Amino acid sequence: MAMPAITIAIGELSRRTGCNIETIRYYERIGVLPTPLRRGRYRTYDPADVKRLSFVRRARELGFPIDGVRALLALADGGSASCGDARDLAKAHLNDVRTKIADLRRMEHVLDKAVGACETGDNTGCPLLDALCVGGGGIPSS
Repeated sequence: MAMPAITIAIGELSRRTGCNIETIRYYERIGVLPTPLRRGRYRTYDPADVKRLSFVRRARELGFPIDGVRALLALADGGSASCGDARDLAKAHLNDVRTKIADLRRMEHVLDKAVGACETGDNTGCPLLDALCVGGGGIPSS
């Protein structure tokens, strides 16, 4: 006699993975998670879904875009690609992260300078608003 399959409700899947229920439904709609079986009108999942969703959530926490997550899932699902392909995806993502960090550092510098100038009180205008206006010409009226 076959053992009944372990099924998990969406709320339990959410609890086990720390992933919001609406996010789980979104991942199903876009095909990142397979369409779950239904028991009546309720979605049911199995332990493999917990593992897959945990993988997706971790990849998203590391900032991989959905297409990157799909590519990583294909590799993890035993596609014909190698560890080198996973490395290449990670390397490209790392370069994107480093670019974003450099952009954030530039933003930090500009904001720090503007806030510092505001705090001195030696200005006739507002240094922050001036920094936001291209060429310091003020905000164009519509």
